[in-house]
Amino acid sequence: MKVLFLVQKEQRAILDRLYEGVAAHCECDLRWLSSDEQRNLRGYFRREVDVSRYDRIVFFLRFKQEIRQASFIRTIPNLVILEHDAYQNYIPCKYTGKFSAHYRRLPWARVISSGFMVSERLRQEGFDAVFVPKGYDQTLLQDQGRERDIELAFVGSTNSVAYSGRKALLDELGQVEPLVVTRTKSGEEYCDTLNRIRFFVSADVGMGEYMIKNFEAMACGCVLLAFDQGEAENRALGLQDMHNVVFYQNIPQLQEKLVMLRADPALAQNIARNGRDLAVSQFSFARIGERIVNELQPALRPRAPLSFIERMRSKLGV
Repeated sequence: MKVLFLVQKEQRAILDRLYEGVAAHCECDLRWLSSDEQRNLRGYFRREVDVSRYDRIVFFLRFKQEIRQASFIRTIPNLVILEHDAYQNYIPCKYTGKFSAHYRRLPWARVISSGFMVSERLRQEGFDAVFVPKGYDQTLLQDQGRERDIELAFVGSTNSVAYSGRKALLDELGQVEPLVVTRTKSGEEYCDTLNRIRFFVSADVGMGEYMIKNFEAMACGCVLLAFDQGEAENRALGLQDMHNVVFYQNIPQLQEKLVMLRADPALAQNIARNGRDLAVSQFSFARIGERIVNELQPALRPRAPLSFIERMRSKLGV
């Protein structure tokens, strides 16, 4: 399968290994688009792309730019959209409902969503949506087997409307437990910090899916304390409470489980080991890339005929 894979050139997350994971399982033409190129997809395609060469054209671009260019994107054949932020469609934020509105203009496109229940809800709305979770960079993040001198911590951002629930929960927890909240550079510093943490607090409150930090913390051997996203999401990921993860729904419940784990270090160690093994076997970017390619294989829905105006604009390249 010949795949044109368009990704963002400038982004904070290091996703090169994910792209390599995709490229390892198909004939992949990977291109990093600058912000200017993402803002003018029509111009980029006119100059740089022969769409007839590809079995699939995969977008992993800024949603903000996609929604402004839906009239052009409608003309692209064999389109698949890889999306890690579609959970925002269903939470109170500036993109509430906007993913659905965008996909209604592209009903034949396949959407690969990183949330199981998000993909279920999109399917219920009539879209061709499938689930492939987020993952972690197996070359940057590993369990180093070092002494863990930070008992309870969160590493990451709390500075956005989408993360308002996360910030509120971490603030509340910090008032009753010795919680460390910090940020690091990506790569070695981040890995070293995760390897110092015994209990990693995941606070994906109200998001409906698990963010990438969950898989990163598990892979580095932390005991993951995860805000519970629901039975269906957990089952789809193979997450089991007190076996490979520790679920909580509120601060008192989290504290109760912390008391148990502090009193039984062997239990905590088993949970950390099981979580790490699950992450390594299922959530490495190498594995996630393979799963993405598997979801590209089935036939796409027939694309609706273009309108006369769309045909003329496509033919003229304007």
